[in-house]
Amino acid sequence: MAESESQEGNYDNRRKNEENLRKDMKRFLEQMERQTVRAACTVYNCATIKANPDLLSTRKHLEEAFLMCREQIEKKWQEVLME
Repeated sequence: MAESESQEGNYDNRRKNEENLRKDMKRFLEQMERQTVRAACTVYNCATIKANPDLLSTRKHLEEAFLMCREQIEKKWQEVLME
């Protein structure tokens, strides 16, 4: 009887280990996918800027405009919440 319970315990442990391994592998795969996308975007940006240096200043201008807009939206949102 004790041997049967021991085997069931081993089976449960093995199942849990397999499930943990699957979860870990999925998480690692998702991280690798994010890193791959990030690397591809970086390479694309570098190649684009090298091909047309004016794009760098245009991109910075757009980034600044975006940040200003986001700041204004956040301020307005806070005002709406305060009302």
